Amino acid sequence: MTAWPPGLLVSAPSSGTGKTTVMLGLLRALSEDGAIVQPFKSGPDYIDPAFHFAASGRSSFNLDTWAMDGTLLDAVAAHANGADICIGEGSMGLYDGVATKGLAGFGSSAETAARMGWPVVLVLDVGGQAQSAAATALGFASYRPDLPFAGVILNRVASPRHERLTRLGMEKAGLPVLGALPRRGDLTLPERHLGLIQAIEHPDLEAAITGYASFLREHVDLAALRGAARGGPAPAAGALPLPPAQRIALARDAAFSFTYPHILEAWRSAGANIVPFSPLADEPPDADADLVWLPGGYPELHAGRIAAAGAFLDGLRRHARTRPVHGECGGYMALGEALIDKDGTRHAMAGLLGLVTSYEKRKFHLGYRRAVLETEMPGVEAGTALRGHEFHYSTIIEQPDAPLARVTNADGEAVPETGSRRGHATGTFFHLISAEGAWQAS
Repeated sequence: MTAWPPGLLVSAPSSGTGKTTVMLGLLRALSEDGAIVQPFKSGPDYIDPAFHFAASGRSSFNLDTWAMDGTLLDAVAAHANGADICIGEGSMGLYDGVATKGLAGFGSSAETAARMGWPVVLVLDVGGQAQSAAATALGFASYRPDLPFAGVILNRVASPRHERLTRLGMEKAGLPVLGALPRRGDLTLPERHLGLIQAIEHPDLEAAITGYASFLREHVDLAALRGAARGGPAPAAGALPLPPAQRIALARDAAFSFTYPHILEAWRSAGANIVPFSPLADEPPDADADLVWLPGGYPELHAGRIAAAGAFLDGLRRHARTRPVHGECGGYMALGEALIDKDGTRHAMAGLLGLVTSYEKRKFHLGYRRAVLETEMPGVEAGTALRGHEFHYSTIIEQPDAPLARVTNADGEAVPETGSRRGHATGTFFHLISAEGAWQAS
């Protein structure tokens, strides 16, 4: 096998340590230096890849060892062809995953780094400590001896003295310090209930990313960091998911935007014609589409506009009389009878399913999902096992339709969000990532 582009995985001991800021600044700084940088995201995150694209100019893809088998992981990793360097962003803490093994692992960022041969860059929030930070870093570096470790970036450093003391600890532990970022309150991205706001909603994303890149140039040894990049053997030719139809009308705006990038790229690569439309702009789906696909997003923030979008809703209903419509999470909610917003106001939705959901009665739903289809859905036969991820706060008030699937969490425990079907309309609360041994092109 030939070598493929070297890479690094930017990770941290936990969420909230600043790794996304480091990731975006690093992507932009390396791109400004003339490198072709391929971004990746470890784990089931559908918001960060859009930020990665804005920073690097290259589409970012998820690598997920729980939901993807080796064949699909190889196919996704192959998007690095032609790049000079790969930069992956971890999720949660470096070793955080689930308790029960999935298709290729437990879903941790460490597994992604090991599979790709990428050394780990550990972003450490050193606020409130100095030499003691080295003990944390040393634990992460030695917890899995086979995992390559590039070094640490110290974040939220309070003063030159604080930096000096922290570096002394790292030196004693034998850990390279690749950079030290002073504490700055303006280096945060806006958030809402599902984490970061979407890239398209950021008031001045380009200026923010440019600022991150300048900050990293000033405080991180980019040459040393790039020199630490490594890579394993080139991935084998892999299989990507087949499109569920030839002509797909895809809802695409601030209310409907959460689809895993490898899914859309696979559909396009297989020759499907994807026709975007905006429900918020009251655009109906393409009248000649074979399938209408409503991704997840934030319909609860735009419920009034969706309910008033007569052209969109009428076009959706016309399509569903004879052809399939599928919704994921937010798209599923929009296919239902009604959506209740945070203030308790009930908004009529498309009514293609009997589903009624409430954001007023918030309940956190988070985790991997395995769904065995009770009936077919667009492009997938009954009996197929799908893998995906659920992440929302809405609660089901009514779900009178037949369940679409038997759905379990990562440990095989049943969950009540089974999805549903009525006529040509189907929907799920999980975001589709892969299928087990089916639905893939060779």
